[in-house]
Amino acid sequence: MSKSFFQSLYQVNTRVWMTELSLKLGRHATLDDIPDTELDSLSDKGFDWIWFLSVWQTGADGQRISRQNEGWRREFEDTLPDLKEEDIAGSGFAITAYTVSKDLGGDEALSRLRTRLMNRGMKLMLDFVPNHTAPDHHWVHEHIDYYIRASEKDLEREPQNYRRINSDQGDVVLALGRDPFFSGWPDTLQLNYGNTALQEAMAGELTRIAGQCDGVRCDMAMLVLPDVFLRTWGIRCQPFWPRAARQVREVNPEFCFMAEVYWDLEWTMLQQGFEYAYDKRLYDRLKEGHARPVREHFSAGLDYQSRMARFLENHDEPRVAADFAAGMHEAAAVITFLSPGLRFFHQGQFEGRKKRISPHLVRGPEEPVNNSIVEFYDKLLGILRMAAVRSGRWQLMECHQAWESNWTHNNFISFAWQGEEGQKILVAVNYSPSRSQCYIKHPFSDLEGKPWTLKDLLGGNTYEREGTDLQQRGMYLDEPGWKAYVFMLEPKQEGSNLEQVPEYTL
Repeated sequence: MSKSFFQSLYQVNTRVWMTELSLKLGRHATLDDIPDTELDSLSDKGFDWIWFLSVWQTGADGQRISRQNEGWRREFEDTLPDLKEEDIAGSGFAITAYTVSKDLGGDEALSRLRTRLMNRGMKLMLDFVPNHTAPDHHWVHEHIDYYIRASEKDLEREPQNYRRINSDQGDVVLALGRDPFFSGWPDTLQLNYGNTALQEAMAGELTRIAGQCDGVRCDMAMLVLPDVFLRTWGIRCQPFWPRAARQVREVNPEFCFMAEVYWDLEWTMLQQGFEYAYDKRLYDRLKEGHARPVREHFSAGLDYQSRMARFLENHDEPRVAADFAAGMHEAAAVITFLSPGLRFFHQGQFEGRKKRISPHLVRGPEEPVNNSIVEFYDKLLGILRMAAVRSGRWQLMECHQAWESNWTHNNFISFAWQGEEGQKILVAVNYSPSRSQCYIKHPFSDLEGKPWTLKDLLGGNTYEREGTDLQQRGMYLDEPGWKAYVFMLEPKQEGSNLEQVPEYTL
């Protein structure tokens, strides 16, 4: 067991939200127009962090490329059948300058928004894109050496990875930003981390950003690791992240770094100075729908798990309501967000939205609200505000055979949480489509010799069990596929007259 403090983050699609506000107000909306009532609602839901996606300045070149790219446009039209040119603003990750977009009200509006968040006990997270810039970034003319140069032969051989740019030095061929497994992003240019001057400049950008927010989500953060950069570009470079993190924390000691990271490099990024790293591996295992790999995932130490950013959707992944079947969605959410780590939610997730909105777009489709999903997340967020699951001790539970030759206990995943004031929570999920049975022995040491009530915080039912049996034999579960429970255990009050419910009905 281990004790920590587990926070929650909510990702906002800033430009889409501003478009919605503009339609409501009948005029152009900026960050100043976000209603206090909306921020109050986020605070009431228990969020510690609000990540405002895509606030930085983008340019005409990125917008033009986004509008002309046929593959991207097909995706945009699938999202918005009534797509208009003005809906395509260009990717929020094709950044021309780390100043807040004028359309959003500029740096001053962001500063006022940050103050409003702080007044409600919430922190502000923004984007940082270390790997590349937009093609019309001012460095193209002022510091062409910050980019990876290439030859005409490179461009002829791999037109998907290089581009001719008109700079103050004339026409030059530069590399497009990319990772080693895919073609380049056509609306970006690759920065050269083999150039120490570029590293100093990027660390300077981060230091300046640290004066505007409380943390950054670093896009594809592993791409600038020395071994990854060498493998991608054949260029040796010094480590960037440890130096940049030290420099930033000289200005803002509490500044938070969250890494978007893949390829099982999560622990590497944590060692580089990041507080949190994406837990994409858990997401993938949940999506596959098999309990055993998910359960084994939680066998890692708490020093690792507590620093995982755990999610079911974000701006890159499909909407969970569209990608996970009903029942499986709720079961995956209970597992994801009642495990230790940063609980990472996405705007639209609570309403059951199904259409993913590309970061190139500034408008989303109209979709009906799924009231059952709303009700589920209301209950789940209420549980996440409980002291036991915010600052309590977590333990992965063993699930035992219900009877000999019955292997279905392997379909269950179970956690226990204990709060400092004696609060006891037991999470149990049948993470399979099939009916399954198991016994779960309770880890709580003070159950014996008295009756206990088990209140299901998701379903609302309350059961009575003898503590001695719970501790020695365990709690018996016989459950349909994807069934999830979150039980709060309390001593039975004398004089209460709960109905005796047979255990097999649980």
